Amino acid sequence: MADETYEGEYYCVKCKTKRQAKGNVVVNAKGTRMAKATCPECGTKLNRILGKA
Repeated sequence: MADETYEGEYYCVKCKTKRQAKGNVVVNAKGTRMAKATCPECGTKLNRILGKA
């Protein structure tokens, strides 16, 4: 499987606002695709659920 990236809007729990970021797409054990990135403001890890693979 090729390395897939997602660039879009994530919600930062620490900042309590939506941020634009770019991250890698991973598939969890249930088969759900998730984008993982880092908040550009505070450095917190961001997750966005994209749906089934």
